[in-house]
Parts: sequence; structure tokens; C-alpha cells
Amino acid sequence: MKKFRVLNLYACLGGNRYKWDEVAEEANVDIQVTAVELDEELAKLYQERFPNDTVIVADAHQYLLDHYQEFDFIWTSPPCPTHSRARFWGFGANGKMPVYPDMKLYEEIIFLQHHFKGQYVVENVVPYYDPLMNPVTRDRHLYWANFAIPNDVSARHFDGLCQTKNEVDKLCEFHDYDFRKYKGGQLLNKVARNLVDYEVGRTIFETALGIVRKKDVTQTELF
Repeated sequence: MKKFRVLNLYACLGGNRYKWDEVAEEANVDIQVTAVELDEELAKLYQERFPNDTVIVADAHQYLLDHYQEFDFIWTSPPCPTHSRARFWGFGANGKMPVYPDMKLYEEIIFLQHHFKGQYVVENVVPYYDPLMNPVTRDRHLYWANFAIPNDVSARHFDGLCQTKNEVDKLCEFHDYDFRKYKGGQLLNKVARNLVDYEVGRTIFETALGIVRKKDVTQTELF
């Protein structure tokens, strides 16, 4: 069975990774996943969800620079708040001041484009400015990748109560996960909303492994 070394950066609770084992079984590959997450509490919970993964508490941005050559596939989802339209529209409220967009997002895209020999995908929100580096838009997200992102990438949408007392309960139900296990310093609703939808992670990983669904008539096999 072919080994496929995967690096999952800014791993959070592994929403993107949730269905990768199913995809790997179908593709007959042995995935070996390394997840990098800076929040120790999130890293602990990720390890509980995916006990066979190697979980590293570290700065994902630096880890990419130091270890990119060790992997066949890299998924990175750099922090999105400084790019988001919500943050832009909300400055001035509750004392929020304008901030510089965190350009680590584009540093990673440029780095992967020019130095990484495997397959990669960079995921982020649709920003308040015209995005750089020619991403593709799928649903409410942008993707930069060196393989074709399928047309049918779409996430379930949680259009819930947004920061009300019932939101976390609704998000637990929506993602089928008890976010109240998290005892770290981040807001629970923020942690929950950061999860990539499980089916999005499945669809993109299927494409990376050359699995083509009949419903996606524009996608061609990669190898």
C-alpha cells in the first residue's frame, strides 16, 4: 500500500481531516498525518479525535518552513480574522481598531508555489479586499492549490445565533462534537466556527488522491 505523508497545519479540531481515513481506504493508500496546532488544549482534543495522527504543538507557519520537504500533501488554513469582511465591517465597534492583514497567508502561498514538490491547498475566507495570487472561489471560501479544486465543493452553512448563549449548543449539534470539552482560552463559538466542514475536507482530499466522482463532470483524474 502506498504511503501518503500529509501535513495538516493550523489543525484546530480537524474538521478538514475528519473523513480522510475513508478517502484513503477507497484510494488504497496509507495516510500518515502530522497535525500542527499552537493551542495546547486544541492539540490535546485533536489527538483524542485522531489518535493515529502525530500531533505537534508549534507555530504552523514556522513548521511549514522547516519541514515541508517531508510531506506529499499539505493543507494549510492560516488564521482568517484579519482578512475577513466581518472584521473589516466591524472595526470601531466595541473599541475594535483597524489592523494590518496578516500576510503570512500570502507568504505560505508563494512559498508552496515555488518550493513544494507535492500537492497543496491553502484555504481561507473571502476577504474584504480583492484577493491576491489568483485563488478559486468555492462557496464562501477561497482556495489556492496546485491541482484543480472541484466545482462541487460546498459546505453546510451554520447561520445560527452568533454569540448568543445557545450558539455553542447549536454548533455542537451541527458538527456532532461537544465543544464544551475545550478548556482553553479561546471562545467556544470561535473554535467551533473555525472547523472546515467535513464534506469539504473529504471532497478536496478525494481530488488530491485522484478519486473522481461522476457528479463532478469537469474534474479529471490527476494520476
